[in-house]
Amino acid sequence: MKRLLPLLLLLASCSAAPRSVETGLRLNPVPPGQNLPDYAKRPFEPFSRTNAVGIAQREWRAFGSVMDDAPPGTNPLPRVLRPDQQPGLWQRVGDYWWSGQDAGTRETGWTSRYDESGTAYQADAPAWSAAFISYVLRTAGAGTRFPSSPLHADYINAAAQGSAVLHAEPPDQYPPQPGDLICTGRANARGIRFQDLPAGRFFGHCDLVVDAAPGQITVIGGNVSGGVTMKHVPITLAGTLAGPDGEAVDPRYSWFVALRVLYDI
Repeated sequence: MKRLLPLLLLLASCSAAPRSVETGLRLNPVPPGQNLPDYAKRPFEPFSRTNAVGIAQREWRAFGSVMDDAPPGTNPLPRVLRPDQQPGLWQRVGDYWWSGQDAGTRETGWTSRYDESGTAYQADAPAWSAAFISYVLRTAGAGTRFPSSPLHADYINAAAQGSAVLHAEPPDQYPPQPGDLICTGRANARGIRFQDLPAGRFFGHCDLVVDAAPGQITVIGGNVSGGVTMKHVPITLAGTLAGPDGEAVDPRYSWFVALRVLYDI
């Protein structure tokens, strides 16, 4: 029996607010992809690894090309110094929400400083790491085929159940390639395992692979230290995230699933 993980109604770094009767509510009767730019809505080019990696790298450069290989939670920046609170960058997070979520939902109006009504957040804004991943893959050509959500768990579970563009792979069997996603549990799901999927709604974080080399892969993720950052993740000689025992090689993060992205080319 797959383990059920409780849903915690809170806002936290590297995970977004779970959908409730308010979140995800369609406020306007418009097609889900209406908010995508035309180049992604048609799209102008097939959904490709090259475009997904290029978009992620562009956003990493926009946030200052920060490399973050420190353990999670090390020297967190004060909120006032967070990159996503700075002029030009809080609006960029708004772009992730706008194009990364279904049109007409309240999330499309969010930024990292203001909610959909333009009211400044008095505490932490909804975490935008899942919005970032949704933005990258949707604008890379997946469009509404990517099951976007403000919660990573939704598209991870979709991958485990047979998504049109995602397939969940065991961390000890599949070597993630550039353009794929790797995911770890956090908060109420720190001990989640591949065999638990689909696992209901839980908190997690996913990064997009942008390079693979012997012994390590390079990944980019959003809402890490308040920005878009890059990190290196150790892998086995076979290129997998975990050894035969299923334990992740990375001592910092328990990567429990690789999401193989089914690109058109």
